[in-house]
Amino acid sequence: MAVEIYQGHSHQLTRADVNIVIDVIRAFTFAHYAFIKGAKEILLAETIESAFELKKNYPEYMLAGEEKGLHIPGFDFDNSPMSLLEADLAGRVLVQKTTNGVRAALNALNAGHVYVTGFSNAKTTAQYIQKTFGPGQKIQIIASHPTGDDDLACAEYMKSIIEGCGSESAGSTELRITGSEAAQKFFDSSRPEFKAGDIAVCVKELESDFVMEVNQEHSLPKIVEVQI
Repeated sequence: MAVEIYQGHSHQLTRADVNIVIDVIRAFTFAHYAFIKGAKEILLAETIESAFELKKNYPEYMLAGEEKGLHIPGFDFDNSPMSLLEADLAGRVLVQKTTNGVRAALNALNAGHVYVTGFSNAKTTAQYIQKTFGPGQKIQIIASHPTGDDDLACAEYMKSIIEGCGSESAGSTELRITGSEAAQKFFDSSRPEFKAGDIAVCVKELESDFVMEVNQEHSLPKIVEVQI
């Protein structure tokens, strides 16, 4: 089963059977933990304005995301998965807007199935896709950060699982994510807005019983939990 990798969030992708969109630091790690903490679904907003418009129409929705990595005033959450460790999101609907991951997902909808993940759920997602889709299926992985080795490392790890060659290990992938340029600001004491604990969460591989698929049945795409 051949897999193509693309890096960046704005590709004009050809039609595929499966697109997998990766954002390790931090959008889809945040999404993974949001579902673990009970979230019902996560709507994908292209702009801050559209996120606030949803909140206006549905005050019970919770807004999550970032602009240039930073908390957006008026949002309930920033992009920090660490902030969800003690959260209770049972039955809640989130609206997510981020610089790379959400944008890449919205640009990857030209597929029969679209999945999103960080490293925390990468192995589970890759194994699910390997078992669910057969030879001859067109599979594309989008490493959403335009230059970051974090998403690319995760993409190559998933590709090795799906293709069955096992050439990339979880340990080496974790090291590449931690050592990536995108991660370094989280270890910079002069930038307290970025917390090193987020990287620790982002490189922790979890055993999950679900994958995250983008549901396109309505006008606004949303991430939903698919039990496996």
